[in-house]
Amino acid sequence: MADRQSIEAFLQGEGPVVDVRAPAEFEKGHIPGAKNLPLFSDDERAEVGTTYKQVGRTAAVQLGLSLVGPKLARLGETLQEWSSQCPGQPLRIHCWRGGMRSGSMAWLAETLDLQTVVLEGGYKRYRRWVLELMEQPWPIHLLGGRTGTGKTDLLLELAERGVAVVDLEGLAHHRGSSFGGLGLPAQPSTEAFENRIAAVLDQQRAAPQIWLEAESIQVGRCRIPDGLWRQMQAAPLLEITRTVEERLDQLVQVYGVQDPDALAEATQRIARRLGPQRTKAALEAIAVRDWRGACAQMLDYYDRCYDHELERHGQEESRTEPERQDLAGLSAAAAADQLIGSGLAARSAKQHH
Repeated sequence: MADRQSIEAFLQGEGPVVDVRAPAEFEKGHIPGAKNLPLFSDDERAEVGTTYKQVGRTAAVQLGLSLVGPKLARLGETLQEWSSQCPGQPLRIHCWRGGMRSGSMAWLAETLDLQTVVLEGGYKRYRRWVLELMEQPWPIHLLGGRTGTGKTDLLLELAERGVAVVDLEGLAHHRGSSFGGLGLPAQPSTEAFENRIAAVLDQQRAAPQIWLEAESIQVGRCRIPDGLWRQMQAAPLLEITRTVEERLDQLVQVYGVQDPDALAEATQRIARRLGPQRTKAALEAIAVRDWRGACAQMLDYYDRCYDHELERHGQEESRTEPERQDLAGLSAAAAADQLIGSGLAARSAKQHH
């Protein structure tokens, strides 16, 4: 009989995480790093569910057995392969609620003399853990600054130096504007985004500070969890500044390599807010590959958006002016060194899971 573990013990353990839910369930959201070995296909899962509702449990179980039977050899081979890749470590198996699907896969693994553990409560329990984690108090510090000040690059340099960072845009595969998805992989679901944030936070429980970029609640189509968003709204904000020329250099570096048609389409999406003259000028600049000219047309709009967000930050708390740091002339690496050297950003002690 496989050992059934609490969510905390399951996540802290070692060994491959084997998610036996159907592919569509896995695609919507899963434990980061998990591998999908579905007991049923999406259609088979629907068929078993319908049988359970319309005929009863015994008929559904019998149908499930008939569907899984022909797959047992293949499933067993995969379990053995994954187990052999992590010798001495158990297969960490879960389904939706820690019921028959994970129990069946654990039985198969143990029949093959493979060490296994099963997540008590399944993925449903994991999701509760994720949302509870967002409600816990975290030492959040926000890094703000107008478009093109290089906030993401700076966060990554801080992380390289041992400062705790949650790169929301990296986790969401989006830079947070109409142009934010250009050149990046498809965005995860909001559920998967939440799971990714939780995995990073869980590694930073001992951090004296955790730095995030000041974002809107939506990062593309991914929504920041309410519990974390409330803490971000109340968190101290460090605003970085750079010259307009430096900001244009940064924007050209990021967007000058993108597909011109995609840039034009993204520009059209904000045409109403950009205004007819700026939209026309931006599209003309894109057409002749004048990336600097195109980016210059966007700055005024995005500066107004940022200033509006800045005014709203902490509006329900006691308002304090954000601290500002002028980083003109500094590379991201040099800027990170300056923030750490001045004591504004604190390195973490070695993190333990």
